[in-house]
Amino acid sequence: MFDVMRIPAFKDNYIWLLRKGASAVVVDPGDADPVLEVLDSEKLVLDSILITHHHKDHQGGVARLLEFFPAHVFGPAQESITGRTHALQGGERISLSSLGATMQVIAVPGHTLGHLAYFGNGCLFCGDTLFAGGCGRIFEGSPAQMHDSLMRLAALPDDTLIYCAHEYTEANLRFALAVESGNRSLASRANEVAVVRAKGIATVPSSLAVEKATNPFLRCQVPEVRMAARGRGSSSDDDVAVFAAIREWKNTF
Repeated sequence: MFDVMRIPAFKDNYIWLLRKGASAVVVDPGDADPVLEVLDSEKLVLDSILITHHHKDHQGGVARLLEFFPAHVFGPAQESITGRTHALQGGERISLSSLGATMQVIAVPGHTLGHLAYFGNGCLFCGDTLFAGGCGRIFEGSPAQMHDSLMRLAALPDDTLIYCAHEYTEANLRFALAVESGNRSLASRANEVAVVRAKGIATVPSSLAVEKATNPFLRCQVPEVRMAARGRGSSSDDDVAVFAAIREWKNTF
C-alpha cells in the first residue's frame, strides 16, 4: 500500500503525491514548485508522473520536475502531454514498481477527449471527470460520453476513495440541493461540508458510496433528479438526456 499526500496548488487545485518509503509518484502536477518543496522536505525521489488530461493546470509543472528527476510520464495518447514517455489509451494496467502498486487505466472522455483516470489500491485519481458532489465541464466530448464515463467510474467498488483535482465540493453541493432538495443524505453532507470549509479543511477525498448517494450526476435515474431535468427543458427521462439537462444547468448556476 502507498500513502497519499495532498499538495494544494493555484486557487483550488490538488496535486496528489503517492509515496512508499523514499519513492514518490505525483498525479497532475500543474505547478512544480509545491511538489519540489514536498519532495525536498520529505527526502523523496520522484519516480513517475500520472497525467489525466492536457489542461495546463494538470501538466504545467512536468517540464520543471523532469529537470530534477528522470521520471516516467504516463498520459493520454491522443492529447499533447509534456515529456510523456508512456502513451495510454485506457484499458491498460501500469506497474508503479517503486510503490509496489498496479494502476488500472480507465478512459473517461468528456471533459477532454483523451481524459484518463487511474485506479489502484482502492484509490481513484480522476482529474476533472468526477468531483466531490459534481462532475467536470464538457469541453471536448459530448454529454453521452461524459455520462458513460461517470457510469464507468460508478461501477467501481463503493469504498473507492475519490481523489479529484479541485476543491469544488461546497459549490457543487449547493447546486446538488437545487436539483434534489428532498435528499436528506445530501442535505446532511452539505451542512457538514460547510462547517469543514469554514475551518479551511479539505473535503476530498470522498468515497464512491457517498457520491452515489448525493451527487446528482450519478443519480440521473432518481425521480426527483428526472423531475428537475424536465424543469430545465429535458423532454425525456433517458439518463443521458437528464444528465445533459442538469450539466447545462450547472454551467450557469
